Amino acid sequence: MGQRLGYYPGISQFFTSGSPRIWLHAVSVGEVSVAVTIMNALVDLIPSSQFILSTTTEHAQKLAQDKLQGGELYSKTICVFAPIDMILSTRKALRTLNPDVLACIETEIWPNWIMEASRMGIKTALLNGRISVRSIKGYLKILPLMKQTLKHVDAFSMIRDEDARRIRDMGAHSDRIEINGNAKYDLLLQQADPASKYRLAKLYNLKGGERVLIAGSTRGEEEKMILDAYEKILRLFPETLLIIAPRHIERAGYVADLVKSKGFSFQFRTDFGSNDSFRNAPVIIVDTIGELQRAYSIGTIVFCGGSLVPTGGQNVLEAAIWGKPVLYGPSMEDFLDAKEFLDQTGGGIEVRNGEDLTERIIHLLGHPEEAERIGNLARQAAMQNRGAAGKHAEVIRRLLHKP
Repeated sequence: MGQRLGYYPGISQFFTSGSPRIWLHAVSVGEVSVAVTIMNALVDLIPSSQFILSTTTEHAQKLAQDKLQGGELYSKTICVFAPIDMILSTRKALRTLNPDVLACIETEIWPNWIMEASRMGIKTALLNGRISVRSIKGYLKILPLMKQTLKHVDAFSMIRDEDARRIRDMGAHSDRIEINGNAKYDLLLQQADPASKYRLAKLYNLKGGERVLIAGSTRGEEEKMILDAYEKILRLFPETLLIIAPRHIERAGYVADLVKSKGFSFQFRTDFGSNDSFRNAPVIIVDTIGELQRAYSIGTIVFCGGSLVPTGGQNVLEAAIWGKPVLYGPSMEDFLDAKEFLDQTGGGIEVRNGEDLTERIIHLLGHPEEAERIGNLARQAAMQNRGAAGKHAEVIRRLLHKP
């Protein structure tokens, strides 16, 4: 709790005087991965960079420490919990840690923190900036506060045109806005290690000819839809493994009850992988954090959830980078850029409802050459959108006035 109130005893001794000190704030797991990707790009630009990486959740804090462990960034970075967005907390935190730049990742706009940093002469930026259709509705309700806050942000490095337009509508100065793409796509390329595919194939005890259907980041009624589809798929393709990864792992028990109600045997992902234990059930429920993106590597067909229910979708390029045909529903408001990339190459398939999802999966399983062709187009879409992390890092370099 002390750190949330701005107390960071002993941490200032970690830093070397004279080196640029950059504070990146990443609220949760997804933003942490983006932050680390940008930090790596910053080290390439400014080798003497030192970092403060803050989060607000325990899961994100653990992921941050795990990602830094053993890498070049480990000796350059201190991980902390972010201060509560109150004047006294943020002021104390900024005075103690004394960064040269405060950079928030994606949609993190904290009025007191940003305005205090600006008042103290600390440069501020929004990196990999994303303002979704849903989030702007909330921001517009407090538009006077947003306008006042955004006046104090020195640079807005946004993902796409729509994000730039929305941040401008919220009060950002046009001459401080850039469009630099999504650093998540650089991260995906780094994570697409072919060796992990073979490790997972062994872990999941895949047999020759076994098909793998993955439903990732599912929400609401989507698990029921995918289980209804699986029931029909098994009649035609009995050697099919189903992997379900609910968006929130605390729903794993609920998903297990659904699977049991259908009469399928299952394992949780945590039931195997240690002590030489392997998968032996036809349905796997992923109850771990941070594994889904790698799990896509062993999929035959992938459905990205949060899209057949009105929750904004998920990042379809996480599966596309592995060369998988990707299916998704109509609710993709939060990941329109990723969806558009797949639409442009023909690497994605939008489905209207559970019945449509079932028909498309059965068709692709029965036409493996078509599935492979669509998967290759999906990978092409993901590969075409690299280099954003370096562009976001360049924004920080300019704020620091580094040559």
